[in-house]
Amino acid sequence: MKNKKALVWFRRDLRDHDHAALSAALTEAEQVYCTFVFDTEILDALPSRRDRRVHFIHQSLLELDAALRARGGGLIVRHGLASEEIPKLVHELGVSTVFANRDYEPAAKQRDAEASASLTDSGIDFHCLKDQSIFDGDEVLTQAGKPFSVFTPYKNAWLKRLTAADCATYAGDGCLAGNELAGVPSLTDIGFENTDLTELGIEPGMSGARMLFAEFAAGRIKRYGALRDFPAIKGVSYLSVHLRFGTISIRELVRSALANEADTWLSELIWRDFYFMILDRFPHVVGHAFKPDYDAIQWENWPEGFAAWCEGRTGYPLVDAAMRQLNFSGWMHNRLRMVVASFLTKDLGIDWRLGEKFFAEQLNDFDLSANNGGWQWASSSGCDAQPYFRIFNPITQSERFDPEGKFIRRYIPELAKVPDKYIHAPWLMGRLEQEAQGVVIGRDYPGPVVDHARAREKTLARYAVVKKAV
Repeated sequence: MKNKKALVWFRRDLRDHDHAALSAALTEAEQVYCTFVFDTEILDALPSRRDRRVHFIHQSLLELDAALRARGGGLIVRHGLASEEIPKLVHELGVSTVFANRDYEPAAKQRDAEASASLTDSGIDFHCLKDQSIFDGDEVLTQAGKPFSVFTPYKNAWLKRLTAADCATYAGDGCLAGNELAGVPSLTDIGFENTDLTELGIEPGMSGARMLFAEFAAGRIKRYGALRDFPAIKGVSYLSVHLRFGTISIRELVRSALANEADTWLSELIWRDFYFMILDRFPHVVGHAFKPDYDAIQWENWPEGFAAWCEGRTGYPLVDAAMRQLNFSGWMHNRLRMVVASFLTKDLGIDWRLGEKFFAEQLNDFDLSANNGGWQWASSSGCDAQPYFRIFNPITQSERFDPEGKFIRRYIPELAKVPDKYIHAPWLMGRLEQEAQGVVIGRDYPGPVVDHARAREKTLARYAVVKKAV
């Protein structure tokens, strides 16, 4: 027998298809309402009222609301503390069950615990389902029954565990309950402003995700492994922001990866599950090293160096171009995320947590689990991290992955006329050639903020102190 009324609480799953919570609600209830809360606990902490992510969410909600209205329903959008707004809405609607999809961030888990406790006190059921990952909880464990801390064994176990059912589409047919409360407030109503999403070519919502995925699946998916490391080439999917906000289903992407034998891309999707698992099972990684011994590293207190990194004026062209891309667009190529993170921690000797925070403020696709995992990987403090003695050389990385300097010239126009042989280290040009190319190092473009070879030796010494103490 079906429950009379249910509420689906959308969070980072802004689509009306292949949606675990919506599917369960439609199966178990006669009347299904849908809601989203602009959570002030999150919004009030943002440094700017002109935030691309909030704009992206808002535009995606408009499309989701339209899709739900086409099915007889609509989206009830509230603005306030989610742990308070959901119980209030439940009582207004008279629903008996709330359905939502699981989140793995500590703050989100606390929010859900508070909402669940409040609902339970009123006799309301609260069901959280798996949706944003393929596996979670105890589904992928070591033979000893423990969570994995190394990716490759996790990946092998993940693949061995995978069946067609794990990435099957959730049914979502059925009409929704209409309500006069449905509607999406304007950005102004919640205290935010429009941004430059359109100018940047970012298309929010399910339609934006569909367009990008169709383009990627039509050809690039089969060449992803060969093209993914070159920032001047259109080789990646650009779906990260859509995965972050759930305007596309992870199950659909995994099915496509398998069908196209796109093993490298599938591996990247498995990394996503891996970092969700790490955050879920080892929440101390928020603010602390996964390997506690690495919290003892003595980082440099160097505000000027950090500012140079943030602003893209370290004197190392690939690093600076990547940071300028981030500041301009809110996006950075994955290879470059590794390069700039290594540079901050191992060339400048600056605490990875400062870089993690800067990325959290700037990235359109910011996801705590992946951002934390990536920064800890680069700083060698995380699970299955790059060994501390493996330090990216920003010049050789540039020569290898942007050999003609196309990406560099795109974001550092002052280097546009520098010959290819100097584009990766323009300070090696003589003064006369610098003047001839219209870029004098130290005047038109900064010289290197550090010497890589010397910085490398300092980093090895810094980490060796910690290793010796272990």
